[in-house]
Amino acid sequence: QVQLVESGGGLVQPRGSLRLSCAASGRVFSINTMGWYRQVPGKQRELVADITRGGSTNYADSAKGRFTISRDNAKNTVYLQMNSLKPEDTAVYYCNAYITRIAGAFPSIDWGQGTQVTVSS
Repeated sequence: QVQLVESGGGLVQPRGSLRLSCAASGRVFSINTMGWYRQVPGKQRELVADITRGGSTNYADSAKGRFTISRDNAKNTVYLQMNSLKPEDTAVYYCNAYITRIAGAFPSIDWGQGTQVTVSS
């Protein structure tokens, strides 16, 4: 059993900052790419940013210059530092990860339960 547990969401004023965390626990042999996605009601889930095990990053245009993704491989944890937040950043944020459970197995994609981020004055 593998769990991805997110934390750090909440209510923040426009131009404020939040830091999301997502930790993987359970039967984890290795984790390749980890990422953050977000979803608003009535829309598809969209990529915010992802990061490979080696540290290569990829950002959605809406996140570039404002958000920073990072990870701690020793802790199986990925972070999303969000600065200069806007009301349109309001969404449920989900982390995902490509996790290999045992040596030699194919990785599977796991998702966290989501954390609400609300940007409002």
